[in-house]
Amino acid sequence: MLVTGTVIADAGTVIDDGAVVVEGDTIAAVGDAETLRETYPDHERRAFDLVAPGLVGGHVHSVQSLGRGIADDDALLDWLFEAVLPMEAAMDAEATRAAAELGYLECLESGTTTVVDHLSVNHAAEAFEAAIETGIRGRLGKVLMDKESPAGLLEDTDEALAESEALIEAYHGAAGGRVRYAVTPRFAVTCSEACLRGCRDLADRHDGVTIHTHASENEDEIETVEAATGRRNVHWLDEVGLTGPDVTLAHCVHTDESEREVLAETDTVVTHCPSSNMKLASGIAPIHDYLDRGITVALGNDGPPCNNTLDPFTEMRQASLLGKVDARDPTRLPAGTVLGMATENGARAAGFDRIGRLAPGYAADLIGITTERTRATPVHDPVSHLVYAAHGDDVVFTMVDGEVRYDGGEHVGVDAAAVRARATRHAERVVAEAGIGG
Repeated sequence: MLVTGTVIADAGTVIDDGAVVVEGDTIAAVGDAETLRETYPDHERRAFDLVAPGLVGGHVHSVQSLGRGIADDDALLDWLFEAVLPMEAAMDAEATRAAAELGYLECLESGTTTVVDHLSVNHAAEAFEAAIETGIRGRLGKVLMDKESPAGLLEDTDEALAESEALIEAYHGAAGGRVRYAVTPRFAVTCSEACLRGCRDLADRHDGVTIHTHASENEDEIETVEAATGRRNVHWLDEVGLTGPDVTLAHCVHTDESEREVLAETDTVVTHCPSSNMKLASGIAPIHDYLDRGITVALGNDGPPCNNTLDPFTEMRQASLLGKVDARDPTRLPAGTVLGMATENGARAAGFDRIGRLAPGYAADLIGITTERTRATPVHDPVSHLVYAAHGDDVVFTMVDGEVRYDGGEHVGVDAAAVRARATRHAERVVAEAGIGG
């Protein structure tokens, strides 16, 4: 396939009349459209206003999709323990499958081609199957929780680790390597030292398996961890082995100087979730400091109950604007930097080495975007447009691994209307059973 338009190959490269040539699951060429039409005359042709790399959701909760709007305007720990965790505990296998499908379809239709997905304790296999079916690229993991957890989610440590290992053996590298595994403890509040150290051991035993958890999102969380361990959160995670280039830590809103030194020295990846952090009033993550130290910072939406959208364009806009306000400097976190966070930095968070830009030899993950919108007129700077003006519903074409997954408002190979109907039905039952209302 030869895809033409204004090509944003990466955050610093725009080809006004450009083209991307896809052969199989790989990008064969990127360049001038006229030249590539002549070079590849027999390829199927598609044209879009803007062509960009697929975006990466560096921290999402697909299985929380059934809870959009159930716990608005609450503090983090109340939100988590009084609404979200009871909802997860009430979800059976069918509800989990419907939630994951719903989340992945929302991602695909709004330009996210890769997710780093923090699932739940139960029925994680259903989400892996949903990722395989919908065609999204993903780094997924079953959640581990072996202390301070509600009924239905509290696990025995050894059993949780054993189930995680069984899932690794079943799904790591599935769908031709498009689906991979991350060992996923919930966070230090609900995981014992044995569990956290076990997560490190488990990841080390399996090639290419990474670690994904939450850290330092909220001041109450930090106080709870420090009271239990005598350490600030990042220092505790470092002590038990949960830092390093194979670790992605979501949030990292409240870190001190010494913790930031640890993140930089260990090459740990941070995922910034600005909308969630604002909605839960968790605070403003020190993104400028992280970037200045050379820490890789990706972007994530977090979950539908605390955002309430998985639109990656919303997250890019929020990240840039919040960063400018935090620094009191309009030059900070410019559009190109933020697009890089959502693409190439996201690739690092997800642990895939050939995604995040449009270049020969890279995986064919790309999106086509329309500018036939009043708010898209005119487009002086395509990168600026993606970050500050575009919305997820401007995406009209999504390709993952060379396969078209969304085209002209329709999902390919999945009955989206049926998914939405199943998800609605399960959501009504689950929130009723959990006693949290809707």
